[in-house]
Amino acid sequence: MGLRKILTVKEPALHKICKSVENFDERLHKLLDDMRETLIDSGGVGLAAPQVGILRRVVLVDNGEEILELVNPELIMTDGDQSGPEGCLSIPGKYGLVKRPYYAKIRAQDRNGNWYEAEGEEIVARCFCHELDHLDGIVYTEVMERYLTDEELAAD
Repeated sequence: MGLRKILTVKEPALHKICKSVENFDERLHKLLDDMRETLIDSGGVGLAAPQVGILRRVVLVDNGEEILELVNPELIMTDGDQSGPEGCLSIPGKYGLVKRPYYAKIRAQDRNGNWYEAEGEEIVARCFCHELDHLDGIVYTEVMERYLTDEELAAD
């Protein structure tokens, strides 16, 4: 396993649409393992493959109990609304006010190609949506209402 460099928002890879994963092999397993190590090291709650320069539909999300490996994820249901601060490992030190669903349910494949579903509320729903946006070349600054000020962040 190894740490991967997290790209910043100026990198073209973060603005491209990712391709589906077709081969569930050792190469994918290494990517997932490296992304897990990188996510843990970063202290973040989610990481998408394009953030480490790989244009494949692969995401990791820490739901508070485990780190979910989402391969070829699809958002299949959302409900409610929440508006709150959102940051990104590719845009360090900045946070924006972003409206997302309060609840989200996804369908994805695991590292072996088996389909499963996962769901979450609040930060998990926010993270699902944020990371899946990355797979379509969308960074949160493109969907945010505005940047949050230092005073607003200190009040949280």
